[in-house]
Amino acid sequence: MVAWFECTTTIDDVVHGSGWYYIGCGVCHTKATKGSTTLMCKKCGKSEIVGVAHYLSKLSVYDHNDQAVFVVLGDVGEELTGKKAAELVERYYQANKNVGEDHLVPVPQAMIDAIGQIRKFIVKVSNHNLTGKTHTLTVTKMLPIEAPTPKINLGENVDEETDNERDDHADEAVKRCADGIESEGAKRAKCG
Repeated sequence: MVAWFECTTTIDDVVHGSGWYYIGCGVCHTKATKGSTTLMCKKCGKSEIVGVAHYLSKLSVYDHNDQAVFVVLGDVGEELTGKKAAELVERYYQANKNVGEDHLVPVPQAMIDAIGQIRKFIVKVSNHNLTGKTHTLTVTKMLPIEAPTPKINLGENVDEETDNERDDHADEAVKRCADGIESEGAKRAKCG
């Protein structure tokens, strides 16, 4: 069983203590495997690939009734932060040249800035989510929040016209319309 549903939640926190990205195949995005001197991709069957950072973040979220942990992958992470994971990881290592490659890169500020935001997600639920050890839900897409419809109060800020002003505007509109019809007719006569 696999089901998808849409939900609007508030981002409560970014789950700390685990990485917020993974290094995957640049072609198929499958998590890369370390070889003796290169990165490999089991899915593509290649023994030498270019590794690219992809989002794999856990967000604690809540609505009016429940709290859950959402796993944010790939493009959804980019939609959330406005930045590619590879860009954020590269910036971190450029700024911290003395750390080793196995160093745990801290959660970027762009992701922390999402805390407190209300977002609409499409979430995938499968048997694994209900029976597995982890009780996380995978986000497959992020949707825009609809802007609230502006409320118009018709009773305020209305300029009233007198009957004479209204008649003058109407006369001008009829005259402009008539002028347009006359000039169109004249154009047709010349072409015919």
